[in-house]
Amino acid sequence: QVQLTESGGGLVQAGGSLRLSCAASGRTYSRNTMGWFRQAPGKEREFVAAITWSGGSTKYADSVKGRFTISRDNAKNTVYLQMNSLKPEDTAVYYCNAHRTSVVVTITPGDYWGQGTQVTVSS
Repeated sequence: QVQLTESGGGLVQAGGSLRLSCAASGRTYSRNTMGWFRQAPGKEREFVAAITWSGGSTKYADSVKGRFTISRDNAKNTVYLQMNSLKPEDTAVYYCNAHRTSVVVTITPGDYWGQGTQVTVSS
């Protein structure tokens, strides 16, 4: 089992920045591919970004390319999502996600989810 704990959400004005963190614990030796998803009110959960264990490969949703950056610090078992130039349409609950193993980056979620952190962007 892998436990994921997100932090860093909050309220920000349009054009502002936030950095989300996801701390992993448990069976983190599996070199999990990890990612971020989000769910806005009344909408389905959608893929945002993913990163391999080495950090050498990343993937982004078209809606966030050029504005968001995913990274990880394996020594701290932590994945980050730096969000710049935020827009009101980025408002959602953001979820950290982890695969069981090191898979190629994909928009398909893995088995493990965090509890989510709210990001609200005001216009």
